Amino acid sequence: MSDNNPVIVKVSGPLVVAQNMQKAKMYEVVRVGKEGLVGEVIRLEGGDASIQVYEETAGVGPGEPVKLTGQTLSVELGPGLLESIYDGIQRPLEVLEEKSGHFLARGIDADGLDQNKKWDLVATVNEGDTVKAGDTLGTVQETSVILHKVMVPPSIKSAKVKKIASGHFKVSDTIATLEDDNGNTHEVAMRQYWPIRNARPINTKRIPSEPLKTGCRSIDMFFPLAKGGAGCIPGPFGSGKTVTQQGLAKYCDAEVIVYIGCGERGNEMTEVLNEFPHLIDPNTGEPLMKRTIMIANTSNMPVAAREASVYTGITIAEYYRDMGYNVALMADSTSRWAEAMREMSGRLEEMPGEEGYPAYLGSKTAEFYERAGAVECLGSEGRQGSLTVIGAVSPPGGDLSEPVSQNTLRVTKTYWGLDSKLSYQRHFPAINWLKSYSLYLPNLEKTLKDGVAADYWEVREQAMSLLQEEAKLQEIVRLVGPDALSVREKLVLLVAKSIREDFLYQDSFDEDDAYTMSSKQYQMLKTIVTLYEEGLKLVDREEFDFSQVENLPVVQEIAKVKTLPADDDGAYVTIRTNIAKAVGAL
Repeated sequence: MSDNNPVIVKVSGPLVVAQNMQKAKMYEVVRVGKEGLVGEVIRLEGGDASIQVYEETAGVGPGEPVKLTGQTLSVELGPGLLESIYDGIQRPLEVLEEKSGHFLARGIDADGLDQNKKWDLVATVNEGDTVKAGDTLGTVQETSVILHKVMVPPSIKSAKVKKIASGHFKVSDTIATLEDDNGNTHEVAMRQYWPIRNARPINTKRIPSEPLKTGCRSIDMFFPLAKGGAGCIPGPFGSGKTVTQQGLAKYCDAEVIVYIGCGERGNEMTEVLNEFPHLIDPNTGEPLMKRTIMIANTSNMPVAAREASVYTGITIAEYYRDMGYNVALMADSTSRWAEAMREMSGRLEEMPGEEGYPAYLGSKTAEFYERAGAVECLGSEGRQGSLTVIGAVSPPGGDLSEPVSQNTLRVTKTYWGLDSKLSYQRHFPAINWLKSYSLYLPNLEKTLKDGVAADYWEVREQAMSLLQEEAKLQEIVRLVGPDALSVREKLVLLVAKSIREDFLYQDSFDEDDAYTMSSKQYQMLKTIVTLYEEGLKLVDREEFDFSQVENLPVVQEIAKVKTLPADDDGAYVTIRTNIAKAVGAL
């Protein structure tokens, strides 16, 4: 070995320092040690380079070689991504298991896409056509629900199609030959590579105006998220973050789902991997995995790969967004990603920020969530796509004043605050209706009015004000008891209780209750609010016995409102008529 070859001089957990690295570039992928572990250059200082290694470094020592690859950390994009389960750096776990068994060997490598499988390409342009970056050259039926578009790479601004043909191709085969305006020839394959830390280019961003329908009543009715928006689910241990995210992944009306298990417990990820292939997508009637990509980077996997897993996932999500699809990305949990950053920052001996997190935590968090958006896709076809990002945050002890929660709240516009008190009461989803908020309400107002009901917002506002008033009245009840309340205040408590127990409580294990259409949500809430509006007619009555209202049979009918069919509007109208008659008779 000559003196000028790169060699390791220091190993500190996932951080390796190498010298003679003058030719290395920032964020270049390198192979570390005799086993060729995958690493990435994260600091350059003279001829020395600090390398973040994405595999276990036990047994690696000074003097071992480091090999430069000349590539940045990139993902392989093309047909075959859907239904795949990857680790944090896009190695398919099923392929790794075949190579090394249940416990992954170090230095093992595998392509992100199957290089031998042939796909049926249908060309959508002709020889002689002029195409721009992002234009569709051909389509591949990737799964029964997703048509994969093979697009002109963003690096080719404008070109003429010299050669293209439909047929059977591997992802690495040339499917088209393009000649750009400078006379250079480009051979285009079905696969592309894209560096994970760079956002994929778009034409323009649009204002999100369409709701992401999740089937979760507390989210859709009270704290909706727009397609192309960013939301966060902070909550203490055991409050249901993972179950809520899994529910969103199962039922939301995005066309493609990317689910990142970042530093989560292995048994939780196993549950997802076992469950998703057997679930039927309510939107298409096909198995859920046909539109899903999973990135599993569990808590016992190398810590540095957590940082890469989040970027790997969002780059794949952007790729499908560029095809014109609505994509939803679930990151569970971004706190583990931040902890990985903190560990690497500590090993690099950087100046720590608040609670030991690096000073750049805020900018990295913002950079990640800013990649969400409703966009005009690249190309001349006028495609529109959206990427919705939903990140779970696991603050220690449920303390939302800690840096990860604060930086996340600063850049996301929807906050679903999970409450341990609600989860202890077995009220799920445990979204606290007094603390949560959505800043997308003005954007969605017209869409929901036109698409669901003209008085949609009035019903919602009435229900929210009743829940807020109930919280104030609960204090009085605790101090002096319910007998001190007026008839109106007793009515508020009765109706708010119905909103909590009959509307907000949702059983994710009940097939009928796990998913509720927007029209049914509106009908349910309007029926409950009707009891309040009719009950107000009794408020002026002196010495009225309120137990007469509580004992009305129609109040028991309201409790069963969630069991009514979604498309039977007449059933809801009948209950509302019965409420008016029963209360009027008093």
